[in-house]
Amino acid sequence: MSPMALPFTQTQPSLLPSHLPFPNPITRVVASSTGLPSPPPRRPSPGRREKRRDRIEMGVSSSTSSWRRALGQRFNREGAASFLGVAVTEPHLALPHLSVPDIRWVDWPALRRLGFRGVVFDKDNTLTAPYSLALWPPLSPSLRLCQTSFPGSVAVFSNSTGLKQYDPDGAEAKALEESIEGIRIIKHEVKKPSGTAEDIERYFGCPASLLVMVGDRVFTDVVYGNKHGFLTILTDPFSLSGEPFIVNQVRTLERLLVNYWRKKGSQPPKHALLSGARQCIKVSPL
Repeated sequence: MSPMALPFTQTQPSLLPSHLPFPNPITRVVASSTGLPSPPPRRPSPGRREKRRDRIEMGVSSSTSSWRRALGQRFNREGAASFLGVAVTEPHLALPHLSVPDIRWVDWPALRRLGFRGVVFDKDNTLTAPYSLALWPPLSPSLRLCQTSFPGSVAVFSNSTGLKQYDPDGAEAKALEESIEGIRIIKHEVKKPSGTAEDIERYFGCPASLLVMVGDRVFTDVVYGNKHGFLTILTDPFSLSGEPFIVNQVRTLERLLVNYWRKKGSQPPKHALLSGARQCIKVSPL
C-alpha cells in the first residue's frame, strides 16, 4: 500500500504531536485511536479569593482592594467636602496640635502621665508603608513603648484596612493585627473625616478628649480628630513611592495651606491638656 493510502489515524500523529501542551479534540481522537496517552488536563487557575488570601498572608493588601483603595484616594468624596468646608469657614480644624517627623519623636510615657488614656493611629504612612500589612521596621521600638505606656489601649482607625468599603470581610484587619502584635483595628463604614467618634469611644471606654489621634493626612486624620476633640499629632509620610500621584499633590497642598493659615494667625482647637502635651515632643527620635 502506498503512503497516500495509509489510514488517517496512522499518519496524523506525525502532523499533530500528542505532546501539545493544550487540550485539542483532534489530538485526543488521534491518541485514543493509536493507543498514545492523552495530554494531562490543564490545572484550574486560583480564584480571586485564593489570590487575595495569598497576598494578605504575604503582608500585602489584595490587588483588587489596593486598586480600589488607590482609586478611592484619588477622589475621597468625604475628604473633598471637608476640604471645601474647612478652607472656607473652619481652617483651625486643619491645624494639628503637634507635628513630628514620625512617631519616634513622641514621648508616650509623658502623654500617659498627662492623663491621656489611649492612642489611635492611622495606618498608611503612619505605621506602615502604603498598602502594606507590616509595621515599618524603624518604628518598632517606639510602638512598643507606646503599647507599654497604654496597655491594651492602642488601635488603628484607617481609611483602608478595617474600612468596610475596602476590607468587607475584615481579612486585612485580622492580618494586620497578627502582624503587629497587641494592636487592634477598629472597623468602621465611613471614611474619615466624616462619621462620628462613637466606635472609637466605645472601644476605649472614654471620651475622645482623652485620646490621641496620630496620622499623616491633614484633611482626613487631623480634621477628623479636631472635630471630635482628640489631641491631634501630624506626622510626615515616610514612603511616597506607593502612593498615587494625585495623593502626593494633595498632600503638598495640605501642607501649604496649613503653613499659610498659621502665618495668618490661626490656631488649632483648644484642648485642655495641650499645654502639657507640647512638652511631650522629643528633640531627637527614640
